[in-house]
Amino acid sequence: MNFRLLVWALLLLTILHSCETVEENATDSTTVGAQRLLEDEFELIQGKRVGIITNHSAVVGESQDHIVDLLHDHEEVEVTALFGPEHGIRGEADAGEPVDDEVDEETGIPVYSLYGDTRYPTEEMLEDVDVLLFDIQDVGTRFYTYPATMGRAMKSAAKTGIPYLVLDRPNPIGGERIEGHIREDEFESGIGLYPTPITHGMTVGELALMIKDNEWHEGISDIDLHVVEMEGWTRDMFWEDSGLDWVPPSPNIPDVETAIIYPGTCLFEGTNASEGRGTYEPFLQVGSPYISNSEVADDLNNRDLPGLYFNPAVFVPESIEGMSTEPKLEGEQLDGVKIDITESRNVRPVEAGIHIMQAFYENMDEEGQQDFFIERGMSVRAGNKRVQQQLEEGVDANEIVESWQEDVDYFKEFRKPYLLYE
Repeated sequence: MNFRLLVWALLLLTILHSCETVEENATDSTTVGAQRLLEDEFELIQGKRVGIITNHSAVVGESQDHIVDLLHDHEEVEVTALFGPEHGIRGEADAGEPVDDEVDEETGIPVYSLYGDTRYPTEEMLEDVDVLLFDIQDVGTRFYTYPATMGRAMKSAAKTGIPYLVLDRPNPIGGERIEGHIREDEFESGIGLYPTPITHGMTVGELALMIKDNEWHEGISDIDLHVVEMEGWTRDMFWEDSGLDWVPPSPNIPDVETAIIYPGTCLFEGTNASEGRGTYEPFLQVGSPYISNSEVADDLNNRDLPGLYFNPAVFVPESIEGMSTEPKLEGEQLDGVKIDITESRNVRPVEAGIHIMQAFYENMDEEGQQDFFIERGMSVRAGNKRVQQQLEEGVDANEIVESWQEDVDYFKEFRKPYLLYE
């Protein structure tokens, strides 16, 4: 009898210890800035007329309710205006496609486009706004347009004296990954408005502080800016560590794997090769009519790029409603490579992008090489002329990667005063 009791006691202790271990190892979800605004810092908007710069990615909590709906239903605030970025308030417009003003069907609130006739909220748009909120999921890459929308709206808020709140969200590729050259002034554009490397390892809230302090828009240093910080997010976290569900921030970033490789393969938008738009795996496959897919895949696998494996692929870009209605090389059969991410934490996407581009270029005949680069297309994305020139001259890809290390080291120090998370 005593022996039986002893066995049961040991079994019970084992179960309890196992439960405690699970509890200790469990990772709580990151609390995004929007949720913290509602729960901890509501006084910032209480009793005020609110304008929100947002899109479909601004969901909150396990219920995945949208910040607009939550504030629209709240008795102590009045949402008077919405402002939509590239791809629109619902994220359905093609890349670069102008977005029109509209009325939100769910709430009846007017929606003003910041990606159409104007890129800035005008004084008329802000007439009935006491405080302006920015809440959009970013992907941590210089040529993604949402930070530019954020910064331009900051200028409008500073000009009109309206407080500006950035509701922070995670950088899905982590807070430590920095790659690429700092953008040179000559190549400032809507897809490279701020002088950062291609990946900067910052959140939108941290970027907002940097934009203000360096006055990257005239008159912005006087803005009444407040970042509503996240809880439970650290710089070494990737998206899968956050406990948050992925909501595609734009039509062609459908999953986290795409976000991981996007900073590298988006460079193909500066070429006449396909970056995979017009397929259901954009940026995870790239192709051209001028290459041999098996030769390029073998070349890339022999380079041992961390966290990646390349398979030969054949695809035909097609018009896909809600993703890409007029893709490059539509209807043409292309040889290419499909990128498998084997270990996301090891991927260096911009470095990989340079290697992939070089493998394509070196595999082409003279006709293909002459037709490869779009004028200024690569330079605007790389941030300078040198990268394209080096690729054309046959400079080893590793040497190109090494050439941006000085910029990376500088930026690591430059960004330190603006980092909000350990």
